[in-house]
Amino acid sequence: MSSFFVLVALKGLAFELKTEKGTYYALHLGGTYFRILRVHLGGERSYLDVQDVERHPIPSHLMNSTSEVLFNFLAFSLERFIEKEGDGSSSQGVKRELAFTFSFPVKHSSISSGVLIKWTKGFEISEMVGRDIAECLQVALNTRGLDMHVAALVNDTVGALSLGYYHDPDTVVAVVFGTGSNACYLERTDAIIKSQGLLTTSGSMVVNMEWGNFWSSHLPRTSYDIDLDAESSNSNDMGFEKMIAGMYLGDIVRRVILRMSQESDIFGPSSSLLSEPYVLRTNLVSAMHEDDTPELQEVARILKDLGVSEVPLKVRKLVVKVCDVVTRRAGRLAAAGIAGILKKIGRDGSGGITSGRSRSETQMQRRTVVAVEGGLYMNYTMFREYMEEALVEILGEEVSQYVVVKAMEDGSSIGSALLVASSQ
Repeated sequence: MSSFFVLVALKGLAFELKTEKGTYYALHLGGTYFRILRVHLGGERSYLDVQDVERHPIPSHLMNSTSEVLFNFLAFSLERFIEKEGDGSSSQGVKRELAFTFSFPVKHSSISSGVLIKWTKGFEISEMVGRDIAECLQVALNTRGLDMHVAALVNDTVGALSLGYYHDPDTVVAVVFGTGSNACYLERTDAIIKSQGLLTTSGSMVVNMEWGNFWSSHLPRTSYDIDLDAESSNSNDMGFEKMIAGMYLGDIVRRVILRMSQESDIFGPSSSLLSEPYVLRTNLVSAMHEDDTPELQEVARILKDLGVSEVPLKVRKLVVKVCDVVTRRAGRLAAAGIAGILKKIGRDGSGGITSGRSRSETQMQRRTVVAVEGGLYMNYTMFREYMEEALVEILGEEVSQYVVVKAMEDGSSIGSALLVASSQ
């Protein structure tokens, strides 16, 4: 199944933000958490003040509720966030401009509107598909009497790219590795078949790849991948994401351990908990993988919580090896995806033949910044190291020295707020 592309013209990211002043808000609906933050711009490029950030887990019942329940909850959360500003808020009495960072596939019709193509990452509100996401949030805000305008609907990768570009104009790629995974990059408009005849002031356009949906016969799957996909709520969909994203890595490890327990007695009596999908979260895999105690006490504790107790040290070491193999594969596949983007835009040292560039145009390798965000990348050290190691291996030492990977904490939300400021 091939990837689909959502094309978003956002002034070619050619904003300077040297004179913009004011306070802007961002709401980010992701896969595991939603975030609300407030950004203040002081009229100088160096003055960017992230004044407040709130992160909350998404209540599981919202993921398969109704659009009204979901958006009323988000509007209520925004209302509580604003109430905490008090009388000293610099935006008191002024209509608040909001960026809605939405980490799901959307077909954009403008910077502030777009319809949901499909849900991913466990969300299953079917009546939302085909509806304008920004409009749904705006209706909920109006219902609660909030004087707030949804000024931009932004994919999280595009937000991260915006913040990366704001700090460093050499940023041309942004990738998110969190509950799910996606990437976007800056492309010449004339190199995009779908946008032929569409002109932008910068001659460039942001391409939201939705690469989680990538699939190829050259991307081999194990029996564990096949079973996970078949038993998921979106089978035959998001194949690449299911091999590299935080929502799924823990369950791949669980399936391997379950098979081992069924085919041997190394774990003792079989635990019914091990048969429960997603009971082993990726943060627990990270904790086991990075357990540096001599007796692997953290591994023993987590296995005990899964109903597997009294596991010998050699078996605990085997569990760590399983975590390592699954995570290493994910990191290397993630690096291959980034390298593929760099090849497409001629930043991998090959000359960018696939995008119409001649070798003579790209013989001098340019500095390239890749902005990366997401809990999997930020919090799982071994995933991050395997990804960056593989990127150097794929590109080679000579080219990789020009490729800089930069972490963007809350980049998608802050960058989305910057896009609102630049569009005013």
